[in-house]
This record gives sequence, C-alpha cells and structure tokens, in this order.
Amino acid sequence: MILTLTLNPAIDRTVTADRLVFEDRAYILSRGESAGGRGLNASAVLHSFGVPTLAILTAGGETRGVLEADLAQMGLPYELVPIAASVRTNLIITDRRGLTVKLNEPGPAMTAEEIGRVEEAVCRRLPQASWLMLCGSLPPGVPPETYSRLIRAAKRAGVRTLLDTDGEVLQNCLLEGPTAVTPNRQEASALLNKTLITGQHFRTAAQRILAMGAESVILSLGSRGAIGARGSELVEAIAPRVDSVCPIGAGDALNAAFVWAMTRKDDFAEAVRWGVAAGTASARLPGMQFAGLDQTREIYERVQLR
Repeated sequence: MILTLTLNPAIDRTVTADRLVFEDRAYILSRGESAGGRGLNASAVLHSFGVPTLAILTAGGETRGVLEADLAQMGLPYELVPIAASVRTNLIITDRRGLTVKLNEPGPAMTAEEIGRVEEAVCRRLPQASWLMLCGSLPPGVPPETYSRLIRAAKRAGVRTLLDTDGEVLQNCLLEGPTAVTPNRQEASALLNKTLITGQHFRTAAQRILAMGAESVILSLGSRGAIGARGSELVEAIAPRVDSVCPIGAGDALNAAFVWAMTRKDDFAEAVRWGVAAGTASARLPGMQFAGLDQTREIYERVQLR
C-alpha cells in the first residue's frame, strides 16, 4: 500500500474562463468544486492506476462533510483525522489557452494534540505500507520538524518516503535522507538561492539538492519535463509538446506515477519518465482532472530520456 499524507487539504474551487486578461471583461465557461491537496491528488492518481493507496488527511468544521462526501464519490480509500477548524479554500482560475492563476489560503491552525493524532495515524499504517508520500505545505503553527519525525518513523519501519514541500520544511527534511524529493523549479531556486534558467542550471541544481541529503531528486520543470538525480545517475526526461489546458496538479500526478513505477520495478530513469508522462497527460485536461493509466501510457511512449 502507498500512504499519502495531506496535512493541509483544501476545497478547490475551479473556474474556467474564455480568457484571462487585465482591465477587460472575460466570461466564465464552467466552474466546479472538489476536495484538494497534494497528497489527495496523488492518491487519486494511484487509485486510478489500480494501486492500493490510503489518503490520510485532516478536516473539521463545516468543511468536513464536504470533503467526506467528495471522497466517497471518488471511491478513494481514506482516513480522516478530525481537527476543530475548517480546512482552507483555494481558487483556481484558468482559461482555454492554459494560462492559470491559483490563489491559496494558508490553512487552519492545528493544536499539538491534533498534530499528535495525525502522526499516530500515519505510524499505525506504516507496517502495511511500501511508500509514504508527504505532500504539500504545513498549516500555520505546525512545526517544520513534523515531516522530519515521520521520515524517521518510516525509515525505522523500512518504508520509502517521497517528500513534496518547500521552504524551511524541505531544507530541514533533507537532513533526514528521504528516498525522493520532488521540488519544482521555483522551489529549487528558493532552496538554493539561485536563479535557474538553463539546462546546465537545472542539472547542477538537482545534483546540489542530492548532496544535501536526499537519496534521489526529481526536479520538475513543467512543460520541459524533469531532471532526475540518484547517486551518480543523472537523467533528463523531455516531455512532448502538447496543448496544456490546466497545469495545476500536474506535479501531483508526476509524484504518484513515479512512486507507482518504482513499486513495479526499481528503475529510476523509467520511473522519472512515467512521472513526466503522467504530469504532461494531466496538464492536457481541463480543471482539476488527472490522466488515467491509458492516457499516461500514450504520453509515456513520446517522452524522451537522456
């Protein structure tokens, strides 16, 4: 089983407009609302691929029922850790050309007792897991070392870890040696305090993050694909050119497909290739939708490895 943890889930409200422009009128073409969060998104992709997965998340207040109803409709296995406050609401606005704006609330504050219940839920499930995916930002007041403690617990249980976060939390967790970290270009640039523009910049950045403690690094480059680094291995997965409709969530699809591929066969380069395929295939879909295995396989055949 692949465990995912979403400490800061959201209600994602998606609006699709005919165009996004300043100081002019645009028209809404469609709108929707769904449970969101990086870990939930990853579990949704894994579930569609036919992989046993369990999404652990927090929810409370008026939004708890909304989240549970949406997850039940998806048929996604989950364990909800109750908290007092309602979860955040995110607004995603995209147009027909793929131009996207995402506005995120920071999320609710959590008490030490609530954080302890989350960690207990994760540790209780570790004996049945092969991977633990720690995905997304931490809500206000949650100590940065929370993810670090869970990485250590997973290591003791023989469970591999994927970490998808940024800032101080990412920097601290690298010291724990997670199995994989998956920063995007902006997150890597902030971590290294360096502007990343060229291919050489990307390759050097992946190797520098690897040297900071991670066992492997997948540097996501959006429509350009990804750079993967593990040990002395350095691979570039080049995405095919597609019409991007909504790139939000493509990184979550990349994470899920990478872990899925690693559970099937421990081939790092091929897993990065599958990750790029899933992210690219999902970016072609409107709103917060994720490509299934057949759609991902179609793109996988067109992803080039160097």
